[in-house]
Amino acid sequence: LSGGEAQRIQLATALGGALTSALYVLDEPSVGLHAEDVSRLLAVLYDIRDQGNTVVVVEHAPEIVAAADHVIELGPGAGHLGGQIVGEGAVAEIAAIAESPTGRVLRGELAWRDRKRRAAAGALKILGAREHNLQDIDVEIPLGQLVVVSGVSGAGKSTLIRSVLVGELTRDPERGACRGIEGREQVEDVVLVEPTPPGKSRRSNPATVSKAFDGIRKQLAGTHDARVRGFEAGWFSFNRPGGRCEHCEGTGELVVDMQFLEDVRVPCEYCGGTRYGAEAQTIRLAGRTVVEILDLSIDEAREVFAADAKIVSRLEPFARVGLGYLRMSQPLTTLSGGELQRLRLASALADGRPGALYVLDEPTTGLHAVEVQQLIGCLDELLDGGASVVVVEHNLEVIAQADWVIDMGPEGGPGGGRVVACGTPREIARSKRSATGRALASAR
Repeated sequence: LSGGEAQRIQLATALGGALTSALYVLDEPSVGLHAEDVSRLLAVLYDIRDQGNTVVVVEHAPEIVAAADHVIELGPGAGHLGGQIVGEGAVAEIAAIAESPTGRVLRGELAWRDRKRRAAAGALKILGAREHNLQDIDVEIPLGQLVVVSGVSGAGKSTLIRSVLVGELTRDPERGACRGIEGREQVEDVVLVEPTPPGKSRRSNPATVSKAFDGIRKQLAGTHDARVRGFEAGWFSFNRPGGRCEHCEGTGELVVDMQFLEDVRVPCEYCGGTRYGAEAQTIRLAGRTVVEILDLSIDEAREVFAADAKIVSRLEPFARVGLGYLRMSQPLTTLSGGELQRLRLASALADGRPGALYVLDEPTTGLHAVEVQQLIGCLDELLDGGASVVVVEHNLEVIAQADWVIDMGPEGGPGGGRVVACGTPREIARSKRSATGRALASAR
């Protein structure tokens, strides 16, 4: 099933009963849903409410927020900058709060910006795509542009792009059912940006994944006290023996095996969760120990190491995608889906591969409307660097700002798997067969 289909299966299972006086909690129920599906979702939620139940929804979609009886907004920022109640009340009350990001959306202050469209620089042509419900179709994908593949849930979008296009270009023997792809020599690399941690280990954090910690450890090793004691850069790593706490082996926590229950993690009693031994914390760089450096946010670290262009260049992309509030030592396993998506995008920006094809599947998942603007700006940076970008997306703001749109459908499952319309967003909006076109036309 597609993401949208799986989401609706869960909803049908959870909401299919006739309970009363129940509390229903939904986290981002609009994920994977087309604009036309959102109205159906709202109708179901209203029915559940009217049966005498309470429905609590964690959501970013403006249509769902605007339909709420009561809104609770958290913020004002993210991470350590948030965690407060910005406002609560009826939709009109939230819209009246000047400092509310959601209020700005409800007031229409975040209107779709005019984005400079790019001309195509070549094209890929998929021939005879036939995996899953794809109907042996030929599809041309322009290069050097922001290309959005849209359509209702289950129309075959992810199958066409992730399975066929990426599978064929990466020569994955288990994916890519098609006759071939013309123009593949124009693509030097394929980068799939997914909302998953770069690694499952709790050792991975913004400092390590950005590779900024490499430069920081070299600076620590270059201090007078470190040179006198013979400490090299590797000694300051929490992933190898040296300055790390050997009781927890640099994890900062101990795992208690609960046998048939889930393991319990507790802070290491020897290092207090800092990951490092006492000796490592006697070495100071600009007045800070390695523990205090890792406790900085990305934005704070950019200021502290402003004189080191290499460290700043590794951290800059993370700030540009709006993740400057993250602590350098925050385990990536604790990040939200939206944060992970932007983390992957920041890593792609840091690598900067001209001639590469970047593929993103629903990158707006977990993003507020304010953050969607940042996302589009980051995609433009990739294009400015000579890359091509293909996005599978339902978000109308992203679709409206694309250079080229490929709309799949007209329905999901066996009724889909075809190209309904291709063209600029304005051309799609004029298509009477396209559900995306109808949504675009009404939104404008």
